[in-house]
Amino acid sequence: MERRRRPGPGEAGDSVEKYSVLLPTYNERENLPIIVWLLIKYLGDSGYNYEIIIIDDGSPDGTLEVAKQLQSIYGTNKILLRPREKKLGLGTAYIHGMQHATGNFIIIMDADLSHHPKFIPEFIRKQKEGNFDVVSGTRYKGNGGVYGWDLKRKIISRGANFLTQILLRPGASDLTGSFRLYKKKVLQKLVEKCVSKGYVFQMEMIVRARQLNYTIGEVPISFVDRVYGESKLGGSEIISFAKGLLTLFATT
Repeated sequence: MERRRRPGPGEAGDSVEKYSVLLPTYNERENLPIIVWLLIKYLGDSGYNYEIIIIDDGSPDGTLEVAKQLQSIYGTNKILLRPREKKLGLGTAYIHGMQHATGNFIIIMDADLSHHPKFIPEFIRKQKEGNFDVVSGTRYKGNGGVYGWDLKRKIISRGANFLTQILLRPGASDLTGSFRLYKKKVLQKLVEKCVSKGYVFQMEMIVRARQLNYTIGEVPISFVDRVYGESKLGGSEIISFAKGLLTLFATT
């Protein structure tokens, strides 16, 4: 009797699953071709059903023109362009992208090569392993880590994460990270509950997930500082983070 081979990722056993990758961009013309190529390599080679949604916020450096070229190379079925006229914030970018997503899972990540797509198959395996509602990449657990930051930025990041753990007790080791996989219906519900904008949005998402009793799995990741372009983290973002942390502490 012939032994049937078990279906691999993206084959018959996973045919109903589709992964929508949301890529918010602002001045990422150098990084975008590389991150898209890596996404197609790791998702396509693994046989997953996927789409990449690029949400550009009116980048003056020509990011959208590069995105259009990538769409012509890889096809409109894999690369979707959903640009906005101006910079409107990270949280609203995810909401905008999700409205156009056809997958039943949503992957959010940075487009600046800080998050390597090689970890996405691990996210997917982790989600299946525990049927988790959210899978979050963590820099602070297992063999996770940060590379390319100076000591000052590492101390700020560690300190911010330590404070969030003490004040919010979120049930996740990396509250400020932005490399995650969500069930789409879960992300939709969380977005409805969140009121924060910018970088605090990521933190609130995990806090609200805990409040709503959603399950959270974690995958250790290597975070690498951007190669091209300038970091968008400045003094105003740090102040916004502090205010957001205190607001969440007072209201959750």
